[in-house]
Amino acid sequence: MPLVIDDPKLEPIAGKVLASERLNHDDGVALYRSHDILAIGYLANLVRERKSGNVTYFNVNRHINPTNVCVAACRLCAFGRQVRDPKAYTMSLEQVWETAGTGYAEAVSEFHIVGGLHPELTLDWYCEMIRGLKERYPQVHLKAFTMVEIGYLARRTHLSLEKTLRRLKEAGVDSLPGGGAEIFHERVRRIICDHKISGEEWLETARTAHRLGLRSNATMLYGHIETEEDRVDHLLKLRGLQDESGGFVTFIPLAFHPANTPLQHISPTTGFDDIKNIAIARLLLDNFPHIKAYWIMMTPKIAQVAQRFGADDIDGTVVEEKIYHDAGAATAQSLRRSELLRLIRQAGREPVERDTLYRPVSRDEATFTVLV
Repeated sequence: MPLVIDDPKLEPIAGKVLASERLNHDDGVALYRSHDILAIGYLANLVRERKSGNVTYFNVNRHINPTNVCVAACRLCAFGRQVRDPKAYTMSLEQVWETAGTGYAEAVSEFHIVGGLHPELTLDWYCEMIRGLKERYPQVHLKAFTMVEIGYLARRTHLSLEKTLRRLKEAGVDSLPGGGAEIFHERVRRIICDHKISGEEWLETARTAHRLGLRSNATMLYGHIETEEDRVDHLLKLRGLQDESGGFVTFIPLAFHPANTPLQHISPTTGFDDIKNIAIARLLLDNFPHIKAYWIMMTPKIAQVAQRFGADDIDGTVVEEKIYHDAGAATAQSLRRSELLRLIRQAGREPVERDTLYRPVSRDEATFTVLV
């Protein structure tokens, strides 16, 4: 099918993409300001198929949120609670270990572990939690702790980022999720998450993790008070670090859910916004191997369409997602593996089950094998 461009400002961008040339900041802003979603999607799909062909990846994973107690009180968050809040909770180590093994019949290949910035839980406590999970579930990849959590633990323990990350890696952390990046621009962070680490600190934490051999994901939270220029700046800073370290595995655009937050007056994103952010991310992040359409955030239907607009991953089974459901997400808290297969096949893509590092997985109903 030939490329049809209705927005003439996309013509030079299309020329670059067709020639496999890198896009710049002005190109990114032009893409965000264009409403020609079909042309943008065509180009993003072209790049996506150059990298992944007709494959869409998914995994069988479980989310674990050990605590929602958080000192940060970010305006964008509906999950975190102060210590004395009646809705605050903190699992015991035994509860974490038990939660990891319950609620799902299929063998999980990944535990995705994030939580609040708890004022009392120590680095030793988290290391013991990780060691206990590794002992009980040695075959499961532990993707644990955002850059924000790492930075907080380093400050509380008066250790460097490197020493903190080494402690966690030695305990059994295999990789890091990409949350907490939000938008890197200082003006935006002062308003939406002024108690978190800065954008530069987030990048430095990721840089340090990558240097130690810990791969990570990266995210961007869009649809709140940020500008188009802020989004492009964020994406290009991620691209710059990926040029340097090569440590990012996948990028996940995250739509802001305003319900139950201090920013609930902001209108939620539309499907158009979600598809556009997937596509532009694919076009700007030319050195990222994968772009994920996180179905929890954007609904399974939009995540399915996104597989033709630049995404090559639909995330996984998840099982009991709390953070975005506290912010009003109306999606299910988990999907069966069979449902993910159906969604991918109906989008005309070939489903490939992966582990966290995108190695193909072969399985029967109770076990899985990573195909190295």
